[in-house]
Amino acid sequence: MTDMTKANWNYPTAIKFGPGRIAELPDALKTAGISRPLLVTDAGLVNLPVTQNTIALLKAAGFAVGVFADVKPNPISANVEAGIKVLREGGHDGVIAFGGGSGLDVGKVIAFMAGQTRPMWDFEDIGDWWTRADPKGIFPIVAVPTTAGTGSEVGRAGVITDETTHTKKVIFHPLMMPKVVIADPELTVGMPAMITIGTGMDALAHCLEAYCAPGYHPLADGIAVEGIRLVMENLPKVVANPGDVEARGHMMSAAAMGATAFQKGLGAIHALSHPVGALYDTHHGMTNAVFMPYVLAVNKSAIEARIARLSAYLGLAPTFEAFQHAVIGLRLRLNVPHTLAEFKVDASKRELIGDMAIVDPTAGGNPVKLTRALALEIFDRAMEGRV
Repeated sequence: MTDMTKANWNYPTAIKFGPGRIAELPDALKTAGISRPLLVTDAGLVNLPVTQNTIALLKAAGFAVGVFADVKPNPISANVEAGIKVLREGGHDGVIAFGGGSGLDVGKVIAFMAGQTRPMWDFEDIGDWWTRADPKGIFPIVAVPTTAGTGSEVGRAGVITDETTHTKKVIFHPLMMPKVVIADPELTVGMPAMITIGTGMDALAHCLEAYCAPGYHPLADGIAVEGIRLVMENLPKVVANPGDVEARGHMMSAAAMGATAFQKGLGAIHALSHPVGALYDTHHGMTNAVFMPYVLAVNKSAIEARIARLSAYLGLAPTFEAFQHAVIGLRLRLNVPHTLAEFKVDASKRELIGDMAIVDPTAGGNPVKLTRALALEIFDRAMEGRV
C-alpha cells in the first residue's frame, strides 16, 4: 500500500486498520476481556486459509478458541440458537465475529443473546424494545471482517431471517457494538469476484441511501459522500486486480463508513432487497445492486439537487443524470444483472414483496414515501429493466 498508513480510529468504536493487523487479534481479545473466545463464521469460510490461519494464531497465543460455522448466507434464527448452545456448552466468555455480513451478524447476536432469558424476537429494532434486554447478559465481541460490504463490524445490530415468516428482522442493542475491530484488508484478498462485487455494491448502497435519507445529519452525509467516492474509484480496481491491497483497504473503509452513515436511514433499495433476499435467498449486496438505478429513478424529484452536488464531488457533470449514468456504467462494468429476471427472480411473489417492502424497517428512510404502489412500480421496473 503506497500511500496508506496504519491508523487507530475510535469512531464509532476502536478500529485497528491496516495490512497485517490480524496479528493484533490476541491483544484485541485481552482488551475486550475475552479469554475463551468462540469464533463465529459461515460454512463457506471456516475451512479456508484465512480462517484456519487465524485460529492457529489464537492457539499459538494460548487461547482455547472454539469455532461455530453453522451459518447460512442469509442467516436464520436456528443458526443463532445453535450458536448460543455451542457458546454456553463450551464455557466461552466472548465472541469473535469473523467473516462477511452473515458471520458478523450471527456472531454479534449470539453474544447478545448469550445471557438473555427472553426470546430473540423480543429484541427486534422496534421502539424501545432493546431496553428489555439484560445488559449483564451481553458478552463482549471482537469483529474481524473478511469482506468489504455490510460494515456490520461497526454496527449495533444483526439482521436475522425469521424462517417461519420469511421476514428479515433487525435485532438491536447499543451494547452489541464490538469492543474492537480488526480491519485488515489483506484478509479480503481471497474473496471470489462475485462476493467482492456484491459486498462492494452493498457498501455503495449503504452510503447512497444514507446520503439520500431525509433529515439533518451532516456528519452522516459527509461520511456517506466520501464512502461513495471510495467505492466508485476502488471497486473496479479490486475486481480487475484482486491483489490490490491498497484498493481493498479503501473498500474496507467504505464498508465501515456506510454502516456508520446509515444511522441516518436507508430506503427503498433495502426495503425491496430484504424481502427478495428472504424469499429467493439471493445475495443481499447483489440484490441491492440490481435495485439501485430503479430506486434512484423514482426518487429523483426529492433528491435531484443533492445528487447533483454528489456528482460534482465525484468529478462528474453536476447533474442527477450524470450520477445515474455512472451507477449504471459501474454495474455494467462489473457484470451486475440489470434486471431481477436475469437474477433468477420471478414475478410470482410480486404482491407479497410489495406488502413486505412497505413494512420493512428501512422503508421509512426513503426520500419519497414508499407506498405499496410505488414499491410495486420499482419491482416492475427492475423486472423489465426500465430505468
